[in-house]
Amino acid sequence: MEKNIRVRFAPSPTGGLHLGGVRTALFNYLFAKQHNGTFILRVEDTDQNRFVPGAEEYIVDCLDWCGITPDESPQKPGAYGPYRQSERKSTYKPFADQLVADGYAYYAFDTPEELAAKREELPNFLYGQQTRMSMRNSLTLPAEEVASLLASQTPHVVRIKMPENEQVTFTDMIRGQVSFDTNLVDDKVLLKADGMPTYHLAVVVDDKAMEISHVFRGEEWLPSAPIHLLLWKYLGWESLMPQWAHLPLILKPDGHGKLSKRDGDRLGFPVYAMTWTDPKTGAVTEGFKERGFLSQAFVNMLALLGWNDGSGKEIFLLPELVAAFSVDRISKAGAKFDFEKAKWFNHEWIKLTDTDLLRTEILNAFDDLALKNVTTQYLDQVIDLVKERLNGITDFRKEASFFFDDPEIVEADSVRPKWTPEKAAFFEAFAAQLNNSDPAQQWEEQFKAMAETKGLKPGEVMLPFRIMLVGGKFGPGVFDIAKLLGADTTQQRINKGIIAFS
Repeated sequence: MEKNIRVRFAPSPTGGLHLGGVRTALFNYLFAKQHNGTFILRVEDTDQNRFVPGAEEYIVDCLDWCGITPDESPQKPGAYGPYRQSERKSTYKPFADQLVADGYAYYAFDTPEELAAKREELPNFLYGQQTRMSMRNSLTLPAEEVASLLASQTPHVVRIKMPENEQVTFTDMIRGQVSFDTNLVDDKVLLKADGMPTYHLAVVVDDKAMEISHVFRGEEWLPSAPIHLLLWKYLGWESLMPQWAHLPLILKPDGHGKLSKRDGDRLGFPVYAMTWTDPKTGAVTEGFKERGFLSQAFVNMLALLGWNDGSGKEIFLLPELVAAFSVDRISKAGAKFDFEKAKWFNHEWIKLTDTDLLRTEILNAFDDLALKNVTTQYLDQVIDLVKERLNGITDFRKEASFFFDDPEIVEADSVRPKWTPEKAAFFEAFAAQLNNSDPAQQWEEQFKAMAETKGLKPGEVMLPFRIMLVGGKFGPGVFDIAKLLGADTTQQRINKGIIAFS
């Protein structure tokens, strides 16, 4: 009988959500939905030293913004809770003790000072096969002393006892057969002195308890795979182990190394899904949402970082991604992040998005433009005129502010050298007759006809007209702008422009 498909995204609440983490969540979501399975959010908050208040809520908000809301989570509990590891603390120690009793793990009583001294003595020190018998642990101490230390609650950790001269092998859904030499893996801590599990023990115990069928996680966890494989085996759960897929890294734009927040800061682009404010330092790190990305564009872009459907298609709705997703099309190689390509996705999505949805995004993004002082019809007409010029929602300020406020004429110097009394007279005459004609039909024709009558080429007066209306050399069609502004506003800006150019 085939397993129910149950996958989980298991972030640590330690700060902002990196786009690599969102992609991991997305691939879990796509796989689950394609197989009518369950997508779970499990918060791995066992490292209390790195725990950051508010980070869990932030992660939930990011997933909601992306449209990949979990089916089970701390906020939406199911039958497999609790969904925070800190609330499952009591479940881990019995398994750690079982591993010790069965000879697969041991108690280690080394103090932080003793470990520091050993690292000073041996610069490449690893606690493992070569060193464990020279340390203070239940393998080297008499049984009576171990019992006494445990009875007196002497601080200690539980470490896995990695076997010698074994090959640990599994089949990765992306990479095929992967093997590890146990001689190269150290004895990782499974249970910390505070009773909290490390990732290694917790991830196995929780995946078993939650009946996880498939695990999509980042390539950086591949070196931990032999520990997890052995724990599934040592705990007697080998037949229940999920299938694993280790996702390729998202690389710096130059392809050299994993993309980090520092790279975004250095190169001027976001790496977090949404803006994160560090509650300890107050430092603000801008996210894709606040940079003006539509959530659909962000998700679409992420899906194609390391995956494609083979057709060359690039624009996908989320349901289309669910239908098209396949593990065998995930690349083994890392995917270089290209912010220009990310902006292209956003530009395409803005063009495709209905005006009423864009209006909502724009109203949410801006509170300092006079947007609420105009009619919905007017705002929608502005959006329709400029949407194809937007790489991000935040570009709306630059591309459309002149529709709401008189612009400052910042490029008058480019007009003055060729400005003449004849041009001034032309614009005075053109402005005077604007109220007497139907702008939808006649303004452009009249403009060109009047220019010709006065011995001017339309091209000579088109740029000054644009700068009068907009303030600079940009914007949609100049007559489209004039028609939307209306006769009175157009007249006022022409008169202001004549003064500025003279």
